[in-house]
Amino acid sequence: MIDIEPLRFAWTLGGPDTLVLGRLHVERGQTVFLHGPSGCGKSTLLGLLAGVLSPNQGRVALLGQDWGALKGGHRDTFRADHVGVMFQQFNLLPYLSVLDNVTLPCRFSKLRRERCQAAGGPEAAAQSWLQRMGLPEALWSRRADALSVGQQQRVAAARALMGQPELILADEPTSALDSALRQSFMDLLLQAARDAGSTLVCVSHDEQQAMHFDVRWSLPDMQQVEVRS
Repeated sequence: MIDIEPLRFAWTLGGPDTLVLGRLHVERGQTVFLHGPSGCGKSTLLGLLAGVLSPNQGRVALLGQDWGALKGGHRDTFRADHVGVMFQQFNLLPYLSVLDNVTLPCRFSKLRRERCQAAGGPEAAAQSWLQRMGLPEALWSRRADALSVGQQQRVAAARALMGQPELILADEPTSALDSALRQSFMDLLLQAARDAGSTLVCVSHDEQQAMHFDVRWSLPDMQQVEVRS
């Protein structure tokens, strides 16, 4: 699923390295828990995995495709087809309804739209994921900005799962939830990813969640080390 050759990343040309990694491999369908102190490069690594960032040296490949070999619109299309992202700030479109936010990936990816046909189409698939996330049907037609923070987090999870992308990247997916809800939500996310057949890479400061994942990594310990799951 994921193959990283030794890489270096710096935010400014000639500046200090933000991230230095050795070889790293993740198999299809695995769940990966990634943790480390603030500023160690966790969100940067997610950006590299999603092809939003490019390493200064080295290589990042998803499904055998080197992100660096894709240019412009081809990179955007590949990302839309194969990557679902749960952003730390959710990045929902506030003026769209809950359902319209969840179906958004299908507007940009023909592949994910086609995968939803087995569920009756994008809208039916969106409704199914929202039910799985425990969001009441009465909220589905509301604007996203009318929801609580915790409800928005569930919408963001449903959107990331739409069309069963091969890779789901989750940046602090329980940050907006109180301790009583974190475990139940993480259980939902893990099971949903497994049901979708998706690889899940989750960044979190809540190390109590780590035991529920197939693979557990501390980013500082991964520097210049070959990691094979």
